[in-house]
Amino acid sequence: MKTHYDLIIIGAGPAGMAAAETAADCGLSVLVLGEDRLPGGQVYRDVEQAEPGLIKLLGPDYEEGKTLVGRFRGTSVDYAPEAVVWEVEPDLTVGFLAQGDARQVRGRRILIASGARERPVPIPGWTLPGVMAVTAADILLKSHGIIPAGDTVLAGSGPLLLQTASRLIDSGASVRAVLDTTPFSNHLASLPYLPKALFAADYLRKGLAMKRVIRRSGTMIYRNVKRLEALGSNFVESVRFTGNGTTREMKVNTLLLHNGVVPENQITFLLACAHEWYDVQRYWRPVVDIWGNTSMPGIGVAGDAAGISGAKAAEVSGHLAALEAAFALRVISEAEKDLKSVPFKKRLSRERAVRPFLDRLFRPDPDLLVPRDDHTVVCRCEEVTAGQIRKALELGTTGPNQLKSQTRCGMGPCQGRMCGLTLSEIIADYRKVAVPEVGYLRIRPPIKPITVEQLSTMRLIG
Repeated sequence: MKTHYDLIIIGAGPAGMAAAETAADCGLSVLVLGEDRLPGGQVYRDVEQAEPGLIKLLGPDYEEGKTLVGRFRGTSVDYAPEAVVWEVEPDLTVGFLAQGDARQVRGRRILIASGARERPVPIPGWTLPGVMAVTAADILLKSHGIIPAGDTVLAGSGPLLLQTASRLIDSGASVRAVLDTTPFSNHLASLPYLPKALFAADYLRKGLAMKRVIRRSGTMIYRNVKRLEALGSNFVESVRFTGNGTTREMKVNTLLLHNGVVPENQITFLLACAHEWYDVQRYWRPVVDIWGNTSMPGIGVAGDAAGISGAKAAEVSGHLAALEAAFALRVISEAEKDLKSVPFKKRLSRERAVRPFLDRLFRPDPDLLVPRDDHTVVCRCEEVTAGQIRKALELGTTGPNQLKSQTRCGMGPCQGRMCGLTLSEIIADYRKVAVPEVGYLRIRPPIKPITVEQLSTMRLIG
């Protein structure tokens, strides 16, 4: 591995792999830093080593990932698996951990393709053993072929909730119920965006197919669910919820929670890139143009890290960002960039056509954004509750960074990934203001844990 590259790509998912392919074709020297042991990201996790039976179960979309990974493997780029990025500097220096050692590398441009992370669902009891995120079940299935034992209940909202439920059912898991928290009002709000969504009708057909699998299995579906609670002493034993005015309690061995996914934007916040609040889906996203350029010179973003659009759109945006990098580094002309981008722009427009409809249909339920029970843990790392946060607000705290210093909320190993959005939502709710007025936690390095010994042995580059 060299110390200097034309382009450093952070992330080896669909956007990162596609960008690497195009950048290499343009003649750039490229380093891809992937946090997992194999390329593919969350969507195509471990697709290279997946058994035929698992590939058949996960469907043709997952199988397409094998082709993309194959093309990526065939490039001339340098690829560092299990590389954990802990720092990115404005001078385009990247600090990362690989094989336990801290390293630095510098690029002429950096492309952030870090993907998405699951939005936290802080309900009472969500820290009990047996309560997991839907993505955790997805990882176990793709990486190890493991499904939950005993009765499983999925609760929340979003396409991934339905996809995971149908996959677990097809895998033979005992899915007892799906508790859909999607408000009825979302269906009306999304209808004006349905005609445009028909340009990406494949997405809609897949969604309907998932629902058919769930219904045919006999799994109960409860709609307009409110007041979710996980109950148990040493582990989850049951889930309590209210649906259409009736409160029910259901025995469960595993409870899987989901309330949509949000951009993984710790690095863009660290670099002080301009961000905007996307109110429809209640998340921050970096301000980028069609090429992925941010407000910071030399920094680009591709894929879901720039806003949730799905794996296929992420792949296309990676190609476009790589063309922009090649143009910015004067390897290709603007005319060549524009010519090569035409088919990618058409594909991107088609893939994104469904997003306005989906984003409004699965707009997060406010009931899950702000925990009302004061005993509910918000910051899992530091075990800070909603009540402690509200108490600090009563004493005069006004923003997330002041609250962080007073309660330690956001100071743990995850550096606010699991609590940052919830913290801002609680403050905005308490102060009766919009989230953009509250802001977000100030992100500082290291954004991932690193030891003092690792820092002390790191060789600095000039």
